[in-house]
Amino acid sequence: MLSIGDLSRRTGVKVPTIRYYEQMGLLAAAERSEGNQRRYERGDLERLAFIRHARDLGLDISAIRELISLSEHPNQPCADADRIASDHLKAVREKIEKLKKLEQELARIVSHCDGDHAIEDCYVIRSLSDHGLCDGEH
Repeated sequence: MLSIGDLSRRTGVKVPTIRYYEQMGLLAAAERSEGNQRRYERGDLERLAFIRHARDLGLDISAIRELISLSEHPNQPCADADRIASDHLKAVREKIEKLKKLEQELARIVSHCDGDHAIEDCYVIRSLSDHGLCDGEH
């Protein structure tokens, strides 16, 4: 049996996060010792490591919950798990594209500023002020 502190140290997941995962139903409520301390088994450690890895990959709680549910039925086809991963990959690729555009825009703005102008003539400030106007005037 492991204490919540042991579980935290072995997985790198903070104690409040472990409690949160219990509240969210991702981890079963822990057994309690006579002193009312949470006690976990090896399966809880493995489940928490699974959750941690999934979170590190950016999966949200609902996707993790669904993957956990799928993992409890080892003989069913893995199409649903594959769909979850594929959907997440698509979302990650979309974020990467947005970040690339953001990088290009910031690089353009920074490349026009040498830092020697007064704020009123600063290209960074002017660029940020000019964006987002909806009336078509720039």
